[in-house]
Amino acid sequence: MARLRKERAITRFGPFFDAAAMGGAFCLCAMNVPGDRFEAVTAQVNAHSEVAHNYERAHQLNMWFVLATETPEGIEAVACAIERETGLEVLRFPKLEEFYIGFRMVA
Repeated sequence: MARLRKERAITRFGPFFDAAAMGGAFCLCAMNVPGDRFEAVTAQVNAHSEVAHNYERAHQLNMWFVLATETPEGIEAVACAIERETGLEVLRFPKLEEFYIGFRMVA
């Protein structure tokens, strides 16, 4: 695990919980981060335990991440905190409908 983290192959490892089924919420978020600030903003965003994962895209909206919070109101609170800390807008794309694709892997 330590080697994978050092190589940046993974940033987090742990269980995946269905926050919505437990009364919480998920929200896909995106930001337009200036290239020279990308690493610093990534660290700021990832410092929030509510960030499920974060990845870079080759697009104007170049940072995408998922927020998973204990309450639906937590999404707004964390997104606003990230905006204050980074000075950048966090676009929120809440889930409207869930799709199950049936992907399974054998361990």
